[in-house]
Amino acid sequence: MIKILKTVGLSCAVLLLAANCIKEVEPQNNLVSGGQIEQDPAAFSKLVKGIFTPMIANYIVMSEWPWDFAYPSLMLERDFMGQDYVAADNFWQIWYTVHTALGAEYAGCQLPWSFYYQLINNCNTIIGMVPDYASASTPQRHGAGLAYAMRAFAYMDLARMYQYTYKGNEDKPTVPIVTEHTTDVQKANNPRATNEAIWKFILEDLDKAEACLADYRRSVKTEPDINVVYGLKARAFLTIEEFPSAEKYAALAQEGYTPMTRQEWLDKTSGFNNLACNAWLWGMQQSNDDPIIKNYGGLYSWIGSFCVEQSFGYAGMDGGSFPMIDAHLYSTIPDTDFRKQAFLAPEDAGSPEDVAKYTDYRPASALAFSLDELPAYTSFKFRPGNKGYTDYTTGCAVGIPLMRVEEMMLIEAEAIGMQPGREAEGKQKLEAFAALRDPSYTMPALTSFRDNVWWQRRVELWGEGFATFDIKRLNKGIIRSYAGTNHLKSYRFNTDGVPQWMNYVIVGTEFDNNLGLGANNPTPTPPAGGDSPEYEF
Repeated sequence: MIKILKTVGLSCAVLLLAANCIKEVEPQNNLVSGGQIEQDPAAFSKLVKGIFTPMIANYIVMSEWPWDFAYPSLMLERDFMGQDYVAADNFWQIWYTVHTALGAEYAGCQLPWSFYYQLINNCNTIIGMVPDYASASTPQRHGAGLAYAMRAFAYMDLARMYQYTYKGNEDKPTVPIVTEHTTDVQKANNPRATNEAIWKFILEDLDKAEACLADYRRSVKTEPDINVVYGLKARAFLTIEEFPSAEKYAALAQEGYTPMTRQEWLDKTSGFNNLACNAWLWGMQQSNDDPIIKNYGGLYSWIGSFCVEQSFGYAGMDGGSFPMIDAHLYSTIPDTDFRKQAFLAPEDAGSPEDVAKYTDYRPASALAFSLDELPAYTSFKFRPGNKGYTDYTTGCAVGIPLMRVEEMMLIEAEAIGMQPGREAEGKQKLEAFAALRDPSYTMPALTSFRDNVWWQRRVELWGEGFATFDIKRLNKGIIRSYAGTNHLKSYRFNTDGVPQWMNYVIVGTEFDNNLGLGANNPTPTPPAGGDSPEYEF
């Protein structure tokens, strides 16, 4: 397992800017006067665009690690830590098996820390250039707004990854806050902010983003706009359980968007790879020019790691590392719910004729898996671009969702139902949403309203990076060991509450440069004894 090198620490105290981002301007304290911006507005615009470069275009730490392809990597690892995504034999087992490589001395630990503080540093540079956005020019105000939104996005992820959920843990430490005003001296002695402090900071940034972007009209969905800011606010207020505000902003975020249809969900060409889909508020767009694609022929990529319909990556039929949904979760999806058809039914596995209903791909290599070798529960949710099954330059050029209107609809339903006296209204909202997927749906009476919302989120948002956030927010355990499980032997863990390993460890190099951090989170450890006794549902 690859350990990090102490001499190459990318701590928030000494963080370098991402390649091709904001290194063109290096004034003292990274601050630029309004006059300098006015003299070269094109350069400012370029710097603002550079905020988004770390999201998808390049490696985070080093190129030889197959699980290092920017933000999509973090989405995958968060899902692997839970129960709904089954990890076949591949490089993502570090997170699935709760490996020691998640500890402070290893690259897997450095990956998220380096990514988020690169992003935050880029945002801080832009914000520092526009100290008074209220009196700034329109381009400056919009640039600052994008930076505030992205900084809030980064800290929101960090808060949820490095600590238990806000409610009941308000005084627990999360991560250090670094702003455009934080000096090098302060970075060297910067304690972990409490949940209460960091969520206050996140909401303040989102208020500023809302003010700056109220009239902003983006040209690409890879940037946030006012609807995305509303969506981020809805996520934040749901997490801290301020339900009236979560309801308000989730409703605002939905304006102008419509849910994915059955055809869009199951389309063999554009299923979950089309950023132009009107249900997607925000997303990433992979390009065949991105270094993480062209340097390794698509091997280390979202499609290469997450899509079975291709021949160039580990998850493809030639690679045999098939992505699968948890067998029990699958079994709870009614046959009348069309989302079930995004996963290979057990009765269809082993039959080339039946598997052919799910895909137009036919492996050509003599070494390739044939259709009858695909295991039950294999995912067909995410598709290669334009049926680029063997051509990585086409197959990897896909959209990846960051925020969909369906998430906002589910936040709105949950937020309504969690307010005193309004559970029946929330149930109506939930059933209206579920009917879009299953016309026969009625909410089960034997489980709670909130658990039914969670079930909808697990099915609707499967594979989109929400698993650990929801498990922590709802204080749930995980169940991998049960009769008929398809989880890998020796990693069939059951826990009574939130698994300890879902609190990320801060990379060791940060402690070398920041003496004020305090205690680290414990090194992740799997349950003692390996496989848990089978759970009875």
